[in-house]
Amino acid sequence: MKKVSLSEKIKEITLAHGFRMSKSLGQNFLKDPEVLANIIQAAHLKTEDTVVEVGPGIGVMTQAIAREAGRVVAIEIDKGLIPILEETLEAYPGVEIIHEDILKVNLEELQGRCFPGIAPKVIANLPYYITTPIIMHFLESAMSFQSMIVMMQREVADRIMSGPGHKTYGTISVAVQYYTRVEKVMEVPRGAFLPEPKVDSMVIRLTPHPVPPVALDDHDHFFRTIKAAFSTRRKTLLNALSNHFDKALVARALTEAGIDPVRRGETLSIEEFARLSNSLYRIKKSS
Repeated sequence: MKKVSLSEKIKEITLAHGFRMSKSLGQNFLKDPEVLANIIQAAHLKTEDTVVEVGPGIGVMTQAIAREAGRVVAIEIDKGLIPILEETLEAYPGVEIIHEDILKVNLEELQGRCFPGIAPKVIANLPYYITTPIIMHFLESAMSFQSMIVMMQREVADRIMSGPGHKTYGTISVAVQYYTRVEKVMEVPRGAFLPEPKVDSMVIRLTPHPVPPVALDDHDHFFRTIKAAFSTRRKTLLNALSNHFDKALVARALTEAGIDPVRRGETLSIEEFARLSNSLYRIKKSS
């Protein structure tokens, strides 16, 4: 009997259900079994694990996850995929399908309702246009997780992994690296998807820090400072921050933090951003 390829299987299932992939939802289904196997391997799944999968599609990766993990909570926004998932995942009693927009899901409530006291692993093949909001939704939530294996546009992954001094270094780099240790898992060519996107992808692993890498006087102020520093990349820190905070206070904070005011935001490490934010916060609070 001829072995059916993953690509043929995707076409067969979607055709049988009259399903058409949505450009507006950024739907590109993974058809490369080697990439799929590498993602599962990178997640280091065990039978006692619970996995939250974002964007299960027709359930190909969900099946692979369910064969290794004890429980899978698959969250899918497209109602047209729900009957397909119910069919393809029928043989996997450990899978729960939730029809919801992940950005509208209260992740802390989800954890308390579906797997109380358990820190899940997260696996996601994210639409390119909404990758950053979804990642930050998890990182800023009160839901704890062990790790996050994320497939995303390579350009976005490069920004997340970037360090000080690189042109790709920015707000998302500092934000994600504040919350997690970032590791590259693999690059994925555009030909691994159906339909084929116009860009290549990358899989990265995000592992939450046991303790934050820097001590902050005020969490929200830290992120406001970062956004302000990167808001006008060509300006010096003094001028960029002065668009959002009092210039005299900014100048004083830079001096106290030991940071040259003519430097630009993309040259600062997370530690330097923390010193600057803490200095500025204390000065503002005392003035």
